[in-house]
Amino acid sequence: MIEPVLVVVLLIGLIGMGAPIFLALGASGLLGLWMARGPLAFFFAPTSIFGQLNSFELIALPLFILMGNLLSATPVGTNLFRAAAIWLYWLRGGLAIATVGASALFGAVSGVSVAGVAAVGSIAVPQMLERGYSRGLAAGAVVSSGALAMLIPPSVPFIIYGAVSGVSVGALFVGGIVPGLALAGALALYIYIRVRRHPDQAPRESGSPPRPAEMLRALGGIWHALLLVVIVLGAIYKGIATPSEAAAFGAAGAFLIAALVFRSLSLRSFGQILASSVKVSCTILLIIGCAKIFGDYLNLVRVPEIVTERLTATSLPDWAILVVLMLALVLLGMLVDAVSLIVVTTPILLPLILALGYDPLWFGIILVMNLEIAVVTPPVGLNLYALRGVCPMLSVEEIVRAVLPFVAVQFVMLMIFVLFPGLSLWLPGLL
Repeated sequence: MIEPVLVVVLLIGLIGMGAPIFLALGASGLLGLWMARGPLAFFFAPTSIFGQLNSFELIALPLFILMGNLLSATPVGTNLFRAAAIWLYWLRGGLAIATVGASALFGAVSGVSVAGVAAVGSIAVPQMLERGYSRGLAAGAVVSSGALAMLIPPSVPFIIYGAVSGVSVGALFVGGIVPGLALAGALALYIYIRVRRHPDQAPRESGSPPRPAEMLRALGGIWHALLLVVIVLGAIYKGIATPSEAAAFGAAGAFLIAALVFRSLSLRSFGQILASSVKVSCTILLIIGCAKIFGDYLNLVRVPEIVTERLTATSLPDWAILVVLMLALVLLGMLVDAVSLIVVTTPILLPLILALGYDPLWFGIILVMNLEIAVVTPPVGLNLYALRGVCPMLSVEEIVRAVLPFVAVQFVMLMIFVLFPGLSLWLPGLL
């Protein structure tokens, strides 16, 4: 079994040298296939890529990315924060809690966590600092809540996991609702408890409370986008449209909202959004395709079966094995980006999850909850650098320190959903 070790060493070495993830996955997988099957590897590899990408459900990926980018070009993110801040004016720490709510709602609009951090953070952090909030509370609230976009549908990671595992994307979307709302509630509760114990971190708002008319006007800048998300997701949940068909409708609706409602699109900006969406989509699809080469090699030499046999043969109870896997995924997420983590680990771990008697739908939800922690932990935590980009007054080191308590909250919620699978499966079971 020296060949699999060489393949993994090559993969880690290429990633450590800074090679693109798709190149590291494709090259190491091709080397493995060549050692196992000789020149036939050069026929297996293109077949693997085509077989992985020839999926109707994957059409939803670039369309939802386009939808999110179009809405990100509008003031929706800013309007969401302002509306939440007005409605939570009466609550100590209301701006930080409003940030969690706005990020959760923006996650339902964009499906991309980095976009949520940039859109909400650019307005939320300066507003909180201006009102005397602690820098740690402001930074931690934005970075951690921005990750909710990965779990609240329409979620790009769910689409990728569905393509790799064969689990229904619609079922994954439904399954992500309860964990997403629960995690948002847990972050808000942590902020509330924190500011109650340390009132100096979130002074009470001064001035007169907002009038009812002002509160209603605050909703005027967000109802279009939220209605679009409700229609898109409702069509999926009711079985009226597939995720790919609903994504096409969502992209068209987002274009109309950006162009006609907010009038924030010019010919030049629309071209930039299209180019950015194509670039991101092609990058993700290329990683997925090359990861299939790597996954096919692992299956060829029975690595998933061997891992399953070794772990199930231990005397550890199922819950202990799961906790070990979760810790390993969190550590891997600190070093590897979310897309790569899904496409590399799913073929290896899914047979083990099935052997332990767990639902692959549940595992997809848990995997994405792991990724939420990954995007806010260094050195690859993209949300950290996204906030640094829009809030240059904060250093990366300061943001990292600020997010650590929020990561602890996320990990506790992860363990709750790991140990009680029914919490994330009851809603998909109803539908």
